[in-house]
Amino acid sequence: MDYIFPVLIIILAMGLAAWWIRHALMRRDNDTQALLLLQNQMQAGLTQTTQQAEGLQKHLREELRLLHEQVARALTDANRTLGDRLDNTAKVIGDVRERLGQMDEASKRIFDVGRNIAELQQTLQAPKLRGGFGEYLLTELLAQILPEASYALQYKFKGGETVDAVIKLSLGMAAIDAKFPLENFKRSVNAEDELERAAAGKQFVRDVKKHIDDIAKKYIRTDEGTLDFAMMYIPAENVYYGIIVRNEGSDEDALFQYALKRRVIPVSPNSFFAYLQTILLGLRGLRVEESAREIMDNLARLKKELDSFTEDFRVIGQHLGNAQKRYEEADKRLGRVEVKIEQMSGFSNAVEGEAPGGKLPSH
Repeated sequence: MDYIFPVLIIILAMGLAAWWIRHALMRRDNDTQALLLLQNQMQAGLTQTTQQAEGLQKHLREELRLLHEQVARALTDANRTLGDRLDNTAKVIGDVRERLGQMDEASKRIFDVGRNIAELQQTLQAPKLRGGFGEYLLTELLAQILPEASYALQYKFKGGETVDAVIKLSLGMAAIDAKFPLENFKRSVNAEDELERAAAGKQFVRDVKKHIDDIAKKYIRTDEGTLDFAMMYIPAENVYYGIIVRNEGSDEDALFQYALKRRVIPVSPNSFFAYLQTILLGLRGLRVEESAREIMDNLARLKKELDSFTEDFRVIGQHLGNAQKRYEEADKRLGRVEVKIEQMSGFSNAVEGEAPGGKLPSH
């Protein structure tokens, strides 16, 4: 753009020169020398203009070459960047397709699980089957947490009643019932209007209270070694929290207090797990206490044996002291005997060495 203005000036000059030549030619009567001079000037101007145009053309070619290289380099970089982005985009699309495939498989599995749950729900429609399923869950939970010797399943009392499970503790057995009435609870949940829901809810409360009374009557037997309370296992968390804990200000709110007054503790799978963990800690503490008591008994027996050994050792030491004294006395007596024997031996030698008729040595 910087060279356009000079080019325009040159073109304008050439136009003026052409006009001037034409005007001069029309003036033939003018001086021929002036015309020749003008022609020479025009020739020189044309030569100079040609040279400038060639220089400008050369410069423009160089600028175009540099611009072409820059554009080519920019296009190459853009193609490379675009290629990288396309590769990343293709990779992302591939990952998305893979994730979609996984989600499709997961959806199919979820659908299968839902269908299996629906089938299981239909299977457990009968109260007996639901009770059996609750007993199964209770059994699995006990087996996973407590030692096998710490609980018993289907424990039978003397009167013939059978409780689902008992936990054996140091103070007695804790009875656990896993049969829970859910029919009217399901009716209250599936009710289409408030009246039906309220009626089913009240009936459910009556069912639960009757079940609590049965547990207190059948399974709290302190004369047969049970504790003065029993546990009511509720196999569904939504029943436990929705009816016993969360519905404050309604008839259902009294269920928990009603159960506690009859020494029946309602437990759900989660809360029962916490109870079992506490019981497990108690059992471990009991084992530690029994081990400590056994260690103390062993220490007492060891101390008694040590006292007896100390007395025997003292008596033996006394006997050894007496023997030492007698040994020293006997040694002294032996020394005196040896002296006397030596004296007697010297006297005998003196007698044997005296000539016949000689005198006996005088004492």
